[in-house]
Amino acid sequence: MTTQPTNDPSVTDRRLLSTLAYGTGQHLAARQSLYQWQTPRHDLPGIVVDELAGVRGVVADVGCGNGKFVQRVRTDRPDLTVLPMDISPGIVAGIAGAMAADVQQLPIADGALGGVLAMHMLYHVEDQVRAAQELGRVLAQDGIAIVSTNSRTDKRELEDLWRRAAGDILGVAEGPERVQLSARFTLEDAPAIVGTVFDDIRTIPLSGVIEVTDAAPVVAHLASYEAWADQMGVPFKETIERARERVQETIRAEGAFCVTCLGGILVCRGARR
Repeated sequence: MTTQPTNDPSVTDRRLLSTLAYGTGQHLAARQSLYQWQTPRHDLPGIVVDELAGVRGVVADVGCGNGKFVQRVRTDRPDLTVLPMDISPGIVAGIAGAMAADVQQLPIADGALGGVLAMHMLYHVEDQVRAAQELGRVLAQDGIAIVSTNSRTDKRELEDLWRRAAGDILGVAEGPERVQLSARFTLEDAPAIVGTVFDDIRTIPLSGVIEVTDAAPVVAHLASYEAWADQMGVPFKETIERARERVQETIRAEGAFCVTCLGGILVCRGARR
C-alpha cells in the first residue's frame, strides 16, 4: 500500500493553519495535554525562562499559539516586554498585545529584540531558511533565539497505532501513515537549518515516556489532527474509534499504553549579519 508522505504540503497551507488547524486553541491544547502523563515531566516554559536569564528589553514569541509560553514569561519576567505573534488571528484573539504575523516576514525592525521564541512551529513554515534569517535579523547583537521541535523518533507508538487502526478499517495489515507535523523540521535536521544563520547552537534534548491507563488522552491527541483528515487516506473518525479500541485492548492486557517521546530545544546565538 502507498503510504502518506511525511512531508505533506498541507502542513504549510496558510489557509488551513489559520482556520481548521489553529483557528482556536482546541487542537493544540489536546496535543499539549498528553504530556501530563509523561515521566519525567519537562517544564518547557520554565526552561525557556531560564534561558532568557540574561535577556533584556523585548522578546517576541513567533507562532505563539495559545500563549502558553507568553503567559509564563510575562509572569516570571515582568521586566520583559513580550510580543505574541501567530499566523492565525483566531488563536491569539484572547492574548493581550498579540498580532497576526508570518515568521517569513516579521513586522519588526532589525536588531530590535533581545530574544525570540519559535516553539514547535517551524515545521509549519514553507521556507524555513528564510524564517531562520528573519529570526536572526530581528535580534540584537547579543540576542538569543529559542527554537523547539520533536525528533523523527518521537511518539513512534502513536504512528504504529494509527497505521494498524487504519489497516483494520481498510481491511489490510497496515494503513497509510497519518500526516506528521514535525517531519519537516525534526530535532535531527533543525541544527543544520538554523545553522545557516546562527554560529552558536546548543541543543537541549528532552526525552520521556507517556503512560496512560485510559484511552481518552491518546484519542484526543489523534483527533487533534482533524484539520488534515482529508490527507490521511482513510476514514478519519472510524480510524480514531478503532484506535480507541486498540488502546483499550492494550491497557486491559498490559495495564497501560506507553508512548516514548523525544523532543528538544535549540538555543541559538551569534546571528550572522
